[in-house]
Amino acid sequence: MSSSMVTSGPERVLPAADQPSRPSLPLLVRVELRKSWDTRAGSWLLLVIGLATLAVVLVQMLVVRDVVHTTGDHLATSQLPTAVLLPVVGILLVTSEWSQRTAMATFSLVPQRSRVLVAKVLAAAVLAVVGFAVSLLVSVLATALTPVLTDRESAWTLGTDVLLQSLLVQVLYVLVGVALGLLLLSSPLAIVLNFVLPTVFGIVTGLVSALSWVQEWLDLSTTTAPMFTGDLTGGGWTRLGVSLLLWLVAPMVLGWVRVLRTEIS
Repeated sequence: MSSSMVTSGPERVLPAADQPSRPSLPLLVRVELRKSWDTRAGSWLLLVIGLATLAVVLVQMLVVRDVVHTTGDHLATSQLPTAVLLPVVGILLVTSEWSQRTAMATFSLVPQRSRVLVAKVLAAAVLAVVGFAVSLLVSVLATALTPVLTDRESAWTLGTDVLLQSLLVQVLYVLVGVALGLLLLSSPLAIVLNFVLPTVFGIVTGLVSALSWVQEWLDLSTTTAPMFTGDLTGGGWTRLGVSLLLWLVAPMVLGWVRVLRTEIS
């Protein structure tokens, strides 16, 4: 039989069981978590956060001797480096896709961009919880070691409100970093504005007496300050919600839409 008379058969279709399945959300979250420490910048930043958390508690324990510090006091102090630096990790979770030019590969493997963004948000929340756990561990150790390393007694006082509100404020700060990263898609710009914008906003509203109400309702550092000691009650939750609309919800929504619509080359 001549080759011209040979016809090809119908194209073989893979059964549904043999077709590649899309990555699960837990897998995507694990991938995003690995990205947070897989780079030199990420690993060093996480190390600095841990060392800074330990350092500030040691200073409080060894230097400030005129009061008896409770576990809650140590927890409030240990969270300061986390609140300042961990949002940068949230920023890098998003912006590193563009700075390292891996966005094309990421969204080619997972074309549904919203699934990747959800994984990044969840990974950031996990990092915030881990950061809080480290702060809590350091606080417990400081309370236990105070009588050993100093001549003062320690107090094992830690209320449920302090525990829950401290955890929540850490998650919120990291998510604000994620939102800013989504909005700007630039690591240097997002990191600089993460520090500069709240500072300038607080200075301006603090200096102008007519804007004092703006500071009470829209300055995130003001509305979240009581949460570090578990003292946010009543109208404070309303003011927190309003400030989060400005610093978290609005940039998150705008940034989300921007990532979905951005052409990647």
